[in-house]
Amino acid sequence: MTAISDAPAEIRRTSAKEFDCVVVGAGFAGMYMLHKLREFGFSAIVVEAGTGVGGTWYWNRYPGARCDVESLDYQYSFSDELQREWNWSERYATQPEILRYANFVADKFDLRRDMQFETRVTSSVWDDARARWTVGTDRGDSHSAKFLIAGTGCLSASRLPDYEGIDDFKGNWYHTGQWPHEGVDFTGRRVAVIGTGSSGIQSIPLIAEQASQLFVFQRTPNFSLPANNAALTPERVSDHKSNFQAIKAQARQTAGGVIANPNMTSALEVDPAERESEFETRWGQGGFQVIQAYADLLVTNQANETIAEFVRNKIRQTVKDPKIAEALAPRDHPLGTKRICIDTNYYDTYNRDNVALINIRENPIERIIPTGVRTKEGDFEVDAIVFATGFDAMTGALLSMGIEGQAGVKLKDKWAAGPRTFLGLQAAGFPNLFTITGPGSPSVLSNMIISIEQHVEWIADCLAYLREHGLDTIEANLDAEDAWVDHVNELADKTLYPQANSWYLGANVPGKPRVFMPYVGGVGAYADRCREIAADGYEGFTLGTSAKAGAPA
Repeated sequence: MTAISDAPAEIRRTSAKEFDCVVVGAGFAGMYMLHKLREFGFSAIVVEAGTGVGGTWYWNRYPGARCDVESLDYQYSFSDELQREWNWSERYATQPEILRYANFVADKFDLRRDMQFETRVTSSVWDDARARWTVGTDRGDSHSAKFLIAGTGCLSASRLPDYEGIDDFKGNWYHTGQWPHEGVDFTGRRVAVIGTGSSGIQSIPLIAEQASQLFVFQRTPNFSLPANNAALTPERVSDHKSNFQAIKAQARQTAGGVIANPNMTSALEVDPAERESEFETRWGQGGFQVIQAYADLLVTNQANETIAEFVRNKIRQTVKDPKIAEALAPRDHPLGTKRICIDTNYYDTYNRDNVALINIRENPIERIIPTGVRTKEGDFEVDAIVFATGFDAMTGALLSMGIEGQAGVKLKDKWAAGPRTFLGLQAAGFPNLFTITGPGSPSVLSNMIISIEQHVEWIADCLAYLREHGLDTIEANLDAEDAWVDHVNELADKTLYPQANSWYLGANVPGKPRVFMPYVGGVGAYADRCREIAADGYEGFTLGTSAKAGAPA
């Protein structure tokens, strides 16, 4: 396989150009959307803040960054030729390998010629009279488009904590979601990592191998399961390639977009010894298999406690210091109600002499000082700080686009009490605006590639339908939106998910409304509903015409 460069294409200055579609973001959503729009004969430009493609895999280059979906599942299915040409090396691919894959796709389909890099969308204003969006950027461009499609990603708006004194720190500080492309060498340095979500759990073991001293500041312990990562054998890769389309078709009908092995028995209906044996088997398999062990693990607290205590015991067996083990053992949320982390040697890291765990619930951070981190009980002097503090998930990137719909209503105002969409695809009052894997869709509870493909294909089919029927606009009805939001909430309330203060609810961002954002009904059921709505002439949407639609500015 030839080496793929992620060097950017020349920045295209396209001020005041007219397009059928402006797509925001050159991650996996934006890349496939562009490819699909070309296939359907629509003109489009992709606007991307980075210097290259890849989205989350372009930005998140921190040590240990990996996908928590197996690499054979985390790839496009729209081109059989593509999947036959690309070979994954490991069960769970690293960030560099996934970024190489993104660049391979961009090269194969010549996507960069319709992309504008190093450009952020700063305003997106709907003109009702012309039935068009005007999209402004930080480069002074003004793109006009009939349709605005946000492929901005669910985890792309990095969030720094609001600690005082960050600018006073004399060393270097980093956010895992905005990692330097040249990498960071922590050899011999004293390092603070603040946050123990997924990026913290992935990066801490590798940083600990370099640092002379690592201080881990933890507010809330998270459940983490072993990846049991390994190189992929040629036999497994070959078998997967041969059965790829059948595997993908089946995955699209599952709950999470991945073929799993769910056990439909209740955890409470089996003998404790049998239950323990089932957990052990799935623990040994690695990844998310443990949560599939019984049907009610995410439904009742009593069932969930059986798997939660199993994992806590694994932590106790691994971490030698009993006090540290208990501090790492979550007790404030059911297992799986925050996104489960997948790790390699995370808990073992706390057996190292150069690693210390600081519980910032008991010993809160008061501020950042020039020499390090000040807590209630004292100062920690460090040479570097890593903020593994996550994202303004699912809505942050969308709201940064300055979106204004009909009558000048801002999306941030409409969503002031929490995001409201129909199907996670459109918001009432914002015609011709589509959100790929937006709030109210399976998105982060699924294999994102599967959900991205389903949304992109639905949107492309919708645009083709409008063109075929001489229609210019499509907008979600308010009644349909209200009913969908109620449905999303009703399903979530039947699970344990709302019990956790997770980023699924926006709980990691001070002041953000607590609303459960993803759709828990499953990828297959969701896709079926989307198909039914389209087959019914886009029931729940208002389709219209405008004599001035598409007229030049």
